[in-house]
Amino acid sequence: MNHTGKEITLIIIGSLFFALGVNWFAIPNELGEGGVTGISMTLYYVLGWSPGLTNFVMNGLLLAIGYKVLNKRVTWYTMIAIFFTSLFIHLTEGLGKPVDIMLGTVFAGVFIGIGLGLVLRSGGTTGGSTIIARMLNQHFGWGVSTTMFVFDILVVGGSAFVIGIENTMYTGISIYISTKILDYLIDGFDTRKAVTIISNNTDEIAKKVSDEMDRGVTLINARGHYSKEAKDILYVVINKQELFLLKKMIQRVDEKAFVVVHDVRDVFGEGFTFPKT
Repeated sequence: MNHTGKEITLIIIGSLFFALGVNWFAIPNELGEGGVTGISMTLYYVLGWSPGLTNFVMNGLLLAIGYKVLNKRVTWYTMIAIFFTSLFIHLTEGLGKPVDIMLGTVFAGVFIGIGLGLVLRSGGTTGGSTIIARMLNQHFGWGVSTTMFVFDILVVGGSAFVIGIENTMYTGISIYISTKILDYLIDGFDTRKAVTIISNNTDEIAKKVSDEMDRGVTLINARGHYSKEAKDILYVVINKQELFLLKKMIQRVDEKAFVVVHDVRDVFGEGFTFPKT
């Protein structure tokens, strides 16, 4: 299967997960959702309209109006995502049953987060607030992420009049969970630590990191702005479990070393993902 085929397959799988999150857990427990899907769910609660159909119609109209703000590839992938998301929501409608509200909240967030993550990681979008945000960004200069957040909040807030304050609060938890799952799928599950070390004993620290931790070290030539002194800086990426060991190692060599630790994700390549040879 070529690269495009794999991406389309992941979009279809993501659409199925998204639909199951909506119909297995969110709707049976009368939870809401952000974006166009949230509007579709509210219309289902109030008027009994099929959420799959309303989702397809609203997202289709938005895509027809705002397709120019997406590039050609993203537009095609978004069309596929909208079609299969709406189809799966329609086919799985009524399959879910009410469960404990907290379980429903958690699993709705997990399934929807996985679905969104697979679609976005494959280069598509689920339409809705993404298209609206990009149109407003193009015409008025509004920030995309801020606009999406505000739109989702308005949709969730509006649904409170239908599902009640308590279920709206559970919806907030569900959206938070789906956002975290989405972040992990986009950025990577295994958080690493990037460590910058400024010391007068860089050679000794670098040797210990290389010998005792089996990690590569990058040496960066730098110069202090105030002192004008030339100084070497070490840069190393480690597993988070190794951070304590590295700190102790640095302190043994140079207690005055200046150390900065950053979170990083999706580290790959020889010397880190693969053992050094």
